[in-house]
Amino acid sequence: MARYKILIKPSAVKEIESILPKKDRQRIVARIAKLADNPRPKCCEKLTGEEKYRVRQGWYRIVYLIEDQELVVYIFKVGHRKDIYR
Repeated sequence: MARYKILIKPSAVKEIESILPKKDRQRIVARIAKLADNPRPKCCEKLTGEEKYRVRQGWYRIVYLIEDQELVVYIFKVGHRKDIYR
């Protein structure tokens, strides 16, 4: 299986940088890195009415889009589970 390229939206980068404690932020970055090898892990879920997926990391959610033709994963949003879908 080919390795996907990860592209993160600038607003998502800011959301990741604002996550405290640092340990949670490191886990989120590690989870995003794993998406390059397998963008559709067992724990991912397709969002209803959209072509986006989400994966959980503790209390946080990572929302992303997969482009299979270009082998790219676009990270759109990262946030706490209570705010992510608003």
